[in-house]
Amino acid sequence: MKTAVIGSGGWGTALALTLHRNGHQVFLWSHDGQKAKQVCESRENPMLPGIKLPEGLTVTGDDRCVIGCEMVVIASPSVHIRGVCRRVAPYLDENAVMVSVTKGIEQDTFLRMSQIVEEETHRPVVALTGPSHAEEVALQMPTGCLAACADKKKAELVQDAFMSDTFRIYTSPDIVGAELGGALKNVIALCAGTVEGLGYGDNTQAILITRGLTEIARLGVALGANKQTFAGLAGIGDLIVTCTSRHSRNRRAGVLIGQGMGTQEALETVGAAVEGYYAAASASALAVKLQVEMPIVEAAYQVLYNHRSASDVLQTLLNRQRRPELEDVGWH
Repeated sequence: MKTAVIGSGGWGTALALTLHRNGHQVFLWSHDGQKAKQVCESRENPMLPGIKLPEGLTVTGDDRCVIGCEMVVIASPSVHIRGVCRRVAPYLDENAVMVSVTKGIEQDTFLRMSQIVEEETHRPVVALTGPSHAEEVALQMPTGCLAACADKKKAELVQDAFMSDTFRIYTSPDIVGAELGGALKNVIALCAGTVEGLGYGDNTQAILITRGLTEIARLGVALGANKQTFAGLAGIGDLIVTCTSRHSRNRRAGVLIGQGMGTQEALETVGAAVEGYYAAASASALAVKLQVEMPIVEAAYQVLYNHRSASDVLQTLLNRQRRPELEDVGWH
């Protein structure tokens, strides 16, 4: 199958490698023609050092690479999704299936990434998400992800395209839950890094991750997601890997903030998209709009955008009014 991966960051490159290894014809597109040329010549992406790109994988900066592609993967950072989709949309085949692999919520519109892709390309969209660091997928370490779409056949097409001995893909009709889990876990990972930077240990991480998952599910259900989705790969799976791994950009940024570095300096130090920063603003505003209680997300927003002290905000969270853990289970 002829495919294109739009976005040559680490994740887009890892997915392009996966598709190529599965026997597909793959074009890896970069918005920067000069970068595409450099990667073409070196056969190595600086975002994945040490990983050689096979000669049969075409790296290009030409928007027309999507012509004739049955499947087009959108892997650009969330803030660039609209612009990138507008660039390639005129060249898409009428029956092309779009695959959104970026995690985030657009500010102001509160749209998920698949909704933006669909709005700009007028094509069906499958969300591919889950606990998957690009570095490990590129090295073919066993990984599991979720292909989510209301159209079962489209989800199965993506499942078949990416499935391999080391990359296991499950399907789900719950694209809302799948994408929200992927977007909001980045906010919690920023918080997890922050408490680590403050000097706290495993106990603090555990309460943050589990209560963070409760908030993610709470907002997801309010938006029509299936609560069970958050107990799977796109929920707790992605949350664990992003909150605990050295590969996580969101966690690394949080550590720097917890150690006292300013937000913008921390983002620049990490040197790649920290999606949790953008998602925190969107999630906080969305929670207010829907009247959903999300104290951890709100705490993240206060630290990231209003420059509140991370230690003070953590203390406020810990001193909240006591309550039962489960909201929908009563005493017998």
